[in-house]
Amino acid sequence: MKYAYYPGCSLDATGVEFDTSNKLVAKKMGVDLVEIPDWNCCGASSAHAVNHMLALALPARNLAIAEAEGFDTVAIPCAACFARCKTTAAEAQSSPETKAEISDIIGMDYQANIEILSFLDVLGKKIGLDNIKAHVIKPLTGLKVASYYGCLLVRPPKIAQSDDPENPMVMDNIMAVLGADPVEWGYKTECCGASHVVPVPKIGQQMIHDILKNAQINGAQAIATACPLCMINLDMRQKQLNVQLGTNFNMPVFHFTELVALSFGYSPKEIGIHKHFVPAESLVEDALSTGARREGA
Repeated sequence: MKYAYYPGCSLDATGVEFDTSNKLVAKKMGVDLVEIPDWNCCGASSAHAVNHMLALALPARNLAIAEAEGFDTVAIPCAACFARCKTTAAEAQSSPETKAEISDIIGMDYQANIEILSFLDVLGKKIGLDNIKAHVIKPLTGLKVASYYGCLLVRPPKIAQSDDPENPMVMDNIMAVLGADPVEWGYKTECCGASHVVPVPKIGQQMIHDILKNAQINGAQAIATACPLCMINLDMRQKQLNVQLGTNFNMPVFHFTELVALSFGYSPKEIGIHKHFVPAESLVEDALSTGARREGA
């Protein structure tokens, strides 16, 4: 099984553990992730705030390269990159004129026929839960995980074409086959505020606070994410919230594939869990030891 792989900028920097765990999981399952050569930034929110055609051309160039390389499907870990690529494909498919203009701008023939999937959907739907379960050797028994999808993986639903936009379950289902206990909670698709925490910290901090608080009151021991920016906000901002809002957050946050990789037998150090802002090693060790005891019982 082979996919074009578009990591995006974050996975080369602040989200490097996401990239590492994606590749470890894929390797263990015999999935070949082939990085798109000479890829560029998708433009994220910056490009479409400035120039609409630029916002389409940047993702289209990456997709056109993947098409030219002969791939049928591209796997995209970053939720923002996924959303920009899906939006570009939808606009190109609905307008031959737009598709032609995009091709002219990027100097390549963009067909807009490559399948675009989040890495979450590749793992949970294409590879499948049974295949994931077959590779679990260190179950995360009893670990209470709040699966956090954020806003861009499932909305707008006609473009994302991913899961139930109000109550997506693919990550919850993955957590369950790892041996963890998915937590029912009300903020799984709420926006984390993205970069708003920088220019308007009061609003951004409140959005992050509400997500963490809802996970906490519903019994979560950890949060799993599928977006590198969500990961930054939820992991890095907890200490700041505790100081400024008087909270007591100390909840480990994971890229969802980090938890998959742990259950596949990779060590926390191999995955990069020691790089997290909120210490997560002891929680992981407790979950793995609980799973080992129950397996041996």
